[in-house]
Amino acid sequence: MKTIDDLIAAGVAGKRVFVRADLNVPLDGTTITDDGRIRAVQPTIAKLAEAGAKVIVASHLGRPKGAPDPAFSLAPAAARLGELLGKAVAFATDTVGESATSVVAGLADGQVAVLENLRFNAGETSKDDAERGAFADQLAQLADVYVGDGFGAVHRKHASVYDLPARLPHAAGDLIATEVGVLKKLTDDVKRPYVVALGGAKVSDKLAVIDQLLEKADRILVGGGMAYTFLKAKGHEVGISLLQEDQVPACLDYLARAEKRGVEFVLPVDVLVSAEFPDLKTKAPANPKTVGADAIPADEEGLDIGPKTRELYAAKLADAGTVFWNGPMGVFEHPDYAGGTKAVAQALLDSDGFTVVGGGDSAAAVRTLGFDENAFGHISTGGGASLEYLEGKTLPGLAALED
Repeated sequence: MKTIDDLIAAGVAGKRVFVRADLNVPLDGTTITDDGRIRAVQPTIAKLAEAGAKVIVASHLGRPKGAPDPAFSLAPAAARLGELLGKAVAFATDTVGESATSVVAGLADGQVAVLENLRFNAGETSKDDAERGAFADQLAQLADVYVGDGFGAVHRKHASVYDLPARLPHAAGDLIATEVGVLKKLTDDVKRPYVVALGGAKVSDKLAVIDQLLEKADRILVGGGMAYTFLKAKGHEVGISLLQEDQVPACLDYLARAEKRGVEFVLPVDVLVSAEFPDLKTKAPANPKTVGADAIPADEEGLDIGPKTRELYAAKLADAGTVFWNGPMGVFEHPDYAGGTKAVAQALLDSDGFTVVGGGDSAAAVRTLGFDENAFGHISTGGGASLEYLEGKTLPGLAALED
């Protein structure tokens, strides 16, 4: 897999370099609430611009229905990228139309442009190879070279991720190179004990990665909404907590496999519960109560791990040589239910091991709760991509960058 250093060594001055980035940032109207993904790709863009390339940045944002939708415009991301680069960034109001063609044609060496949301064109996400390929053909007309650096999208077989690299000389950007290097440390070169902390809403989202981690991890700690399906599998009442009843047999199987293989599979011993879900807009006090994980009232739901579980998980993380954390421990967006996620994040900081925060809501939680990002070993920009890599899947966007 070629790198952008290989491209620069061969000469990119004056060339149109298409950078598939991941600028899929959360927005409150037109205000970016977390610019982590933009900051992560900015060094690659800056390096190419400094080498004299005409840099064309493209990304998706959200899930528009294959047509323009102002709510999903990349204009705020383009403006923020300009601030980070310290220079003007041109913005095309379409992807392959008149605006994109004009903006790209107007770029001087070292200048940067951002195209509008790729998913405003149905060809980007089409499952039809011909439709996807036709869109990739149009994108290829805009550039001379392709750089893949949108790690958060490499698990998608989309036109700009999978089809476009086949049409242009291509290389991996610095962000993708870093992400893949970190994931190899979690699969091929693991320092033990290897402890995995998994949270988030649905256990079904994590089943495949748990299946793989049972062969590699020494301990698996479970929190978040997914914990209640495991607690149900253990025979506990979970009230109105988030529950995937159809996944109970799978959870039972994993618990049995963990015991057989000697993998510590740790579930909450206490939880914070309430009869009502908290108001995440007003952040009004929720007044939760703490109960044992085996004593959740039938008319209440678990919304965070409790204080005893926080202490337990911190102890299980203390001697880790390697930690992978994916998914918050509770409804961290509300201050009354942020304690569990804070405790796990702090335990990672206190660990002397190599710590990886697996993107998505975990990365958002780290920033939202005020932790120093640089204190962690690595914060991934792609939660879904990280999980699929750890599951052992072939990621289309990475396969497309191979020579």
